[in-house]
Amino acid sequence: MTIAPPDFWSGPLPAAAPPEDMALHRLPTGTYRTRAAFAVTGGAFRDVREFAATAVLISHPGGDLLIDAGFGAGVAEHVRMLARFERAPFTLGRTAAQQLEDVGHDRARLRGVLVTHTHWDHVSGLDSLRVPIWITGEERRYAATDSHGAVFRSVSKGLEMHEYGFDGPAHLGFPASSDVHGDGSVVVVPAGGHTHGSVVVFVTLPTGERYAFIGDLTWQSEGITRGAQRPWLMRRVADVDAATVRLGLQRVVALSRVMRIVPAHDLHAYDSIPLLATRQTRAGA
Repeated sequence: MTIAPPDFWSGPLPAAAPPEDMALHRLPTGTYRTRAAFAVTGGAFRDVREFAATAVLISHPGGDLLIDAGFGAGVAEHVRMLARFERAPFTLGRTAAQQLEDVGHDRARLRGVLVTHTHWDHVSGLDSLRVPIWITGEERRYAATDSHGAVFRSVSKGLEMHEYGFDGPAHLGFPASSDVHGDGSVVVVPAGGHTHGSVVVFVTLPTGERYAFIGDLTWQSEGITRGAQRPWLMRRVADVDAATVRLGLQRVVALSRVMRIVPAHDLHAYDSIPLLATRQTRAGA
């Protein structure tokens, strides 16, 4: 099943004044495997997809943030906490915490992890980061009781919760917003449906390039390129409100001609974002 063809965004884009030393980097922490037939409507059973578990570092003079946390050191234990049918073969790389250490990142600059939602493959790495969690009240309540919040409840114990709301205006087709730095460079909007408090994070770079990190509105790029939803069974299992997911997906597909749309689990959606360089590379070795 595909969504209706969108009316592509043709109006002006929201004003943004990102500082010149703002930057974006990807921190791939591993992958897990699933059949395309379970990932996207029209996917082939013989097509095996490597789902990304990638954190994204937003460096900003007002303080750095990670979008999601990827896999943590305890990911094997976290997978065992899932229902048996949800478990998948996985490969763990270096955690986000290890990659930050590799480049000598000043942890005092890291304000926290802004989670797109609290499913295991987005929050496992909190076990290694141990920094504040940026989360909406609605998502915090969801994670406190839903069976899919078990890993989050485990890895978030003892961590500070930075709960935020949406007191800003409508933004790029979404009804409300939260401007993290007040300069339009990082704007969060509510995009529930996959979970009750899922969000989309819009990032504007000094170059003028724009990104939308859409979490799990769709798992793969076909959700953007041809409007393909999750298969019916997976919508029943994975989404709390499939109709609301469909609405959010329509909104981001409409933006796909004016910015890069990044589904959290599509490996190649991150290709335009540089890796976090090693200390040796940064020193010119």
